[in-house]
Amino acid sequence: MSDTQSTNLPPDLAAFGDSYAELFGEVPPLPKAKFEFSSEIDPEGLRLAEKFRAHAFYNKTFDTKTTQLMLFGMLLVMGVPAAHHHAIAARRAGASWQELHQVTELASAVVALGPFNNGSAILNELRHQEGEHNQQSNK
Repeated sequence: MSDTQSTNLPPDLAAFGDSYAELFGEVPPLPKAKFEFSSEIDPEGLRLAEKFRAHAFYNKTFDTKTTQLMLFGMLLVMGVPAAHHHAIAARRAGASWQELHQVTELASAVVALGPFNNGSAILNELRHQEGEHNQQSNK
């Protein structure tokens, strides 16, 4: 793994680590720390986590650009700094500024409209329950 601590990683773990550098142009700090620590403490747990990541990130349904655009949006909605790295990966995979900006707009709409939609549904349900309750108590 080119951008992490020079440890004697088994070849499969080193390949997983190299996939970060390929995707992002470097190994970001969180995965770097994960490899440094977990490869020593629980290499099998790291191996399982990285197999899951590889299965999800490199799937047959979406190309890398689409996957990275979706991850960028999901992480924006969550407010996670890792969104930055997925924007980089999306650009490296061919995403335009327009596509990235559109994802930002979609993420903003989801965050803004989610509480409005959920709150309205809750209030509507409560109003109906109170109406049913009032009708029953008026009988």
